[in-house]
Amino acid sequence: MNATLTSVITTLGNMVADFGMKILAVIAIWVIGFWVVKKIVASLRYTMKRHNVEPSLASFVLSFLNITLKFFVVVIILTTLGVQMTSIVAVLGAASLAVGMALSGTLQNVAGGMVILLFKPFRVGDTIVTADGKMGVVKEIMIFTTELHTFDNQVLFLPNGALSNGVITNLSRGENRRTDLTVAISYGDNVEAARKLALKILKADKRVLKDPEPQILLSSLDDSAVTLTIRYWTTYEDLWPVRAEVLETIYKEFPKNKLHFPFPQMDVHIAK
Repeated sequence: MNATLTSVITTLGNMVADFGMKILAVIAIWVIGFWVVKKIVASLRYTMKRHNVEPSLASFVLSFLNITLKFFVVVIILTTLGVQMTSIVAVLGAASLAVGMALSGTLQNVAGGMVILLFKPFRVGDTIVTADGKMGVVKEIMIFTTELHTFDNQVLFLPNGALSNGVITNLSRGENRRTDLTVAISYGDNVEAARKLALKILKADKRVLKDPEPQILLSSLDDSAVTLTIRYWTTYEDLWPVRAEVLETIYKEFPKNKLHFPFPQMDVHIAK
């Protein structure tokens, strides 16, 4: 009886010790494996940076490599715990269809990321506007999503599938950009004087391009105002600063030259 009990205790002890060693091995593989993955990804990132690899391609490749290597680390951990590779393959094969259906949107995002990298509708550093009106600077194109930073410092992660299939306005393409401003003056004001003053303001700003020349057009006769369209060209970098300064200068200079900004008004005639 004592011999049997001793044998059982010894067997249990060996099992606990064996399981403990496996746990220690798993922890070691987890820590070392993820550390090695981090170093490999960092090394590849440094190499790509040295060789001036396009940031869009670099971010996608690094994201894909990081996920793939971590997956292999997890497979090694499962094997260490005693899970047979044939079992892993069988489970993956059986689950692939269900997972593929469940993650169809995710797989579309992977395909969308590849389409973005292949056809390059935008790149890292470009300012874009998405189909649903989100506007910002592209910071990174990853395997599933694209990181977009808005101008009020929000960070958006947009699915690549939707981006590759939707309408994208790339504001960074094209060196020069046209700006159209509308300015209303009162009926009775001198339209020609307003045109000359607006042209003078535009020509005084060296950031406004001389070719194509600025245009001042009478665009509409509204209920309470005569509306002028002020059209000029700048580089993309100067687009918003020039727009703001031109509007401010017009606001200051027009009243000094007897050009008035009208308020909505209605004439009411009372029949006697």
